[in-house]
Amino acid sequence: MKYPGMGDPYKRNKTLKFLAITAVIAIAVGATSSILQGQFSQNDPLKVCINDRETPYKMKVTLELIIDGLPTPIPANINAGLNDDCKRTMYTLTDDGTIYVEWEEEYPWQIGHFLWMWDFPLRDMDQDKSTIYVNDKESTQFINTPLQDGYHYKGVFTTKDYDSSKDKDFLPELEN
Repeated sequence: MKYPGMGDPYKRNKTLKFLAITAVIAIAVGATSSILQGQFSQNDPLKVCINDRETPYKMKVTLELIIDGLPTPIPANINAGLNDDCKRTMYTLTDDGTIYVEWEEEYPWQIGHFLWMWDFPLRDMDQDKSTIYVNDKESTQFINTPLQDGYHYKGVFTTKDYDSSKDKDFLPELEN
């Protein structure tokens, strides 16, 4: 089978030259993009390690998670740098829901930042049936709720595949 542009030697050379130039351009754009993203992410508190940084801004909050009506523990040592030598700006040390936040300066932290850094499966949650409470008051900002030092946050999430009918008893009541 002859491919288009490969039969005639002139056309073949022209096609191969075009493909080579396209490959060089693609590699150059990819490398430049990676370098620029690395430079811009260097001071992004959501992406960097803080092991060797001075972090005078510190905050501590607590988070309680309820998923499908069941309390869900928040593991110890999330982003604490114990397994991979990279301590992140938001981390846990214990499994009691205490989240520590450190950075070089004040930053508009949100509860969603911690969920993202933890790889919490937010896409599996029905966001219309989920909510965030701050000090037992419902927040209108959901995961964009700002963090404040010393506050207690409660995330009540419902998974997309959760069947709430299994929580109800459809049997008739027994008479005593």
